[in-house]
Amino acid sequence: MRILHTMLRVGDLDRSLAFYTEVLGMRILRRQDYPAGRFTLAFVGFGPEAEGAVLELTHNWDTPAYELGNAFGHVAIEVADAYAACAQIKARGGKVVREAGPMQHGTTVIAFVEDPDGYKVELIQKKV
Repeated sequence: MRILHTMLRVGDLDRSLAFYTEVLGMRILRRQDYPAGRFTLAFVGFGPEAEGAVLELTHNWDTPAYELGNAFGHVAIEVADAYAACAQIKARGGKVVREAGPMQHGTTVIAFVEDPDGYKVELIQKKV
C-alpha cells in the first residue's frame, strides 16, 4: 500500500493551479471536467503519480469558497534550502506565513506558506 493523493477543495481552480505550479513549481499531471456533477479534478505534483503522492485539487463549480475548519493541519514538502525556497516563493507572489528557521524544540529547519484558499504548506529543509 501507498498514499496516492491528498484532496483539497478549492474555490478558484485557476488561482490554485497558478499557486501550485507557478509559485511552488509543481506540474499539472491531469485534469478532468465532470459536467454532470459540476466539478473539476486537477492533480498536481513534482513527479509522476506512479512515483509519489500528489495533490488532487477539487473545484465544485457552484462553491466559490470553503471554510477550512480546524482538523486539517498542512501538506509537507521537502526542499533543499528552506530559506531560498521562501525567497523564491515571495518573489513569485506567494505568501510566507512562517519564515524559515529551526522548529521549536528541535533543529529541523522549516517554514510555512499559505495557498490562495488558506491551506498551509510546510517546507521542510532536507537534512544533509
